[in-house]
Formats: sequence, structure tokens, C-alpha cells
Amino acid sequence: MNLYEDLKWRGLLYQQTDDDIENQLNNEKLVFYLGADPTADSLHIGHLLAYLVAKRLEDHGHKPILVIGGGTGLIGDPSFKSQERKLLSIEESLKNAEGIAKQAKHILPEATVVNNYDWLSSLNAIEFLRDIGKHFNVAYMMSKDSVKSRIENGISFTEFSYQIIQAWDFEHLFRNYNCTLQIGGQDQWGNITAGMELIRKIHSIEAKVYGLTFPLVTKADGTKFGKTESGAVWLDKNKTSVYDFYQYWINTADQDVIIRLKQFTFLSKSEIEALEKSLNEEPEKRLAQKTLAEEITKLVHGEKELNKAIRVTEALFSGAVKDLDLEEIEMGFSNLESIEVTEAIPLVDCLVELNLASSKRQARELISSNAISVNGEKESDTYFELNKDKALHQRYTIIRKGKKKYACIKHK
Repeated sequence: MNLYEDLKWRGLLYQQTDDDIENQLNNEKLVFYLGADPTADSLHIGHLLAYLVAKRLEDHGHKPILVIGGGTGLIGDPSFKSQERKLLSIEESLKNAEGIAKQAKHILPEATVVNNYDWLSSLNAIEFLRDIGKHFNVAYMMSKDSVKSRIENGISFTEFSYQIIQAWDFEHLFRNYNCTLQIGGQDQWGNITAGMELIRKIHSIEAKVYGLTFPLVTKADGTKFGKTESGAVWLDKNKTSVYDFYQYWINTADQDVIIRLKQFTFLSKSEIEALEKSLNEEPEKRLAQKTLAEEITKLVHGEKELNKAIRVTEALFSGAVKDLDLEEIEMGFSNLESIEVTEAIPLVDCLVELNLASSKRQARELISSNAISVNGEKESDTYFELNKDKALHQRYTIIRKGKKKYACIKHK
């Protein structure tokens, strides 16, 4: 398959501004850009698809520019948002931009990374109104779906001007980097076409510029992609542990996993079709989910971190937690029910405090019936005490109730 056919097969084409884009992608070498506003100091997996589309284009010889929106992030994109974003300070925006740039370069190490604050911050109000604003028709701007959805509830001039500012990004990159293609999620269509129109008005109606969008990622059951009970799934391992990141993907529903393999991995068509056959014939093996989790975790966090996540997963399944090193324990048990103790504590009391038993009586029954394991070993002594000397790495005691319920004691 050529690049265009591959994108289409993977479900990564939503809209394109020109039929010639197929020829451009397959036969030319374009400079293209995608952007991300630094609303947080890390990307989450909702952003990840855009960077993987960019990597697919780069692998075919196209040159990516990653625009970190240190400037536009100070304004906030109103596209299909129900209300205005909380405005960031300049310090917050630039700090967040630094974190995002580092993550983006990990996925696309050869890309040019720029921060639009560098050119937007030098723009004064008169230049903005005379040199850029004059090219935009207000009625046309209001007709954009991304703005229209906000008109009834109210939209500030700050947000209304966002598409003008982002359009200037495209014009700036066209003028200084010979950038002729912008890519983004389907919610960016209005901003992308605004940039193309500005380029043609300033430079030439014949200017060859293009836009391409991909579908926003949704789950088959209607719940939001990239969200868990504890919040967004971040690329920063300090915000979402590598184990939790791996587990998010390995728990992908059967009805979602094949499209996720197409969207988020670089496996070939034949490899994905083989996994689809396995899913249909032997769903209990969950080979498609395991492959998905391994491929994405390795891409984002590297093979070493992937292997740690797999070790933690296997240890939790088997109960052999004592084989884990300190970092692996902290990776796998950071979100568990836990208590912190400064001295020895009876196991019975511990089970109650950790909500593994409703009473001391039930706790003793659980221990007596061999339903409780301490650091991977069954414990049947109802008078057993937990202390720091017996803790894993003299810091953690891992309690297991039955086969799946875990909790953690942190020894000071």
C-alpha cells in the first residue's frame, strides 16, 4: 500500500482540502506541521494519535514541524468546547510547552520543534488588526462549526480571535519553512482552512497549501477515550505510571482493539489481520490486546520500561511480588489502597484499615482460611504482625486477598 491507502485503511483520513493531496503524500516530499497547545505539562493519549500520524508521514519522507502553542495556549481554542478554557499565565504556558516539546521529540526525534510564542509575542495590536485581521470576514468566521456551537452560550473576543492567530501560524511556517500542509484532528478543520485562506490572500491565490484531518478517537461503548476513574492517561510516567499506561491498553475492549491496532501501532496489514483472526477464534488469549499494549508502551516509554510493566503484571497475576525491585513495586502499587505505619501492626488490624475486611472477626476468618497472602506468601497466623524488617526493601508490605484484591502498607 502507498501512504494514502495506508492512512485510509487505518481509518486515519477524515477530511482533506484537495483531491491532489493523495498525489502529494505519495509522490512528493512535503514540509507539514501539527500543533498542540500547552494546557498541561504533558501530552495524554488523546494527543498521541496526531503524533503517530505525523510519524507515518515522516517515515515516508515528509518533514514534520511540531508547533508548541506557547502563544495560542494563552488564548485557548474554542473549537467544540462548551465553555471558555481557564487562561494560563505566560510562565505556566512556557513551562508546559517545555514538557510537551520533550515528549514530542521522543516520538519524532528528527522533527523541527518551534514555539509560536516566539513570533506571536512580538505582534502588536495595530499590526494584528491591519496586516492580519483585515483578511478575515466576521460573518464567515461565525459560520465555522467550531465557533457556531459557542455563539448561543457566549464566546469572548479572545477565543473568537483564536482561528486568526492559528491561521497566522500556518502563514508564518509557509513563509519561513516552506510548510504547505497542516494536519490535525477533525475539530481543527476550521482553523486549518482559515490558515490556507490567509496564505492565499497574503501570497497568491495559486499558493499550493493543503489540510488533512483525522477522526477524533472514540470508544465503541460511547465512553470517552483516554479516561480512567483516576483521570486522563498521560504520557508522563510521573502522572500515569508505565504499569497503569500498559494496563489501559491491555484492557481495551474486543470491539475496539483492532481499530486501535490500526491507529496506534505500526504493525502491517497482514500482522493486524492475523491478530484479528486470533481475536475471533481465541478471544480468551487476548493476543490482540497484549500486542497493542506492548507496541504502544514500547513506543512511548521504551523497551526497558515495557519489560518492567510486564514483570509487574505477571507478578500481580501470580502473586510473586517479592521478586519485584523497588521501582517496580512503586510502579505497580502506587494507586492501591494503602496505609502508612511507623511501627509494627497486627495483620488483623491492617486488613480492617485497608478495607480488606469489614471487622476484626472477618479478618481472622480470612487469615485462618488461607485467603490472605503477605508479600507473596500465604499467612494463616491470626496473631501475625507486620513490621519494617520483614517488608520488601524495608519499605513496602503487599497484602493480597484472594486472587485479585491487593493493598499496600508503607513503612516509614
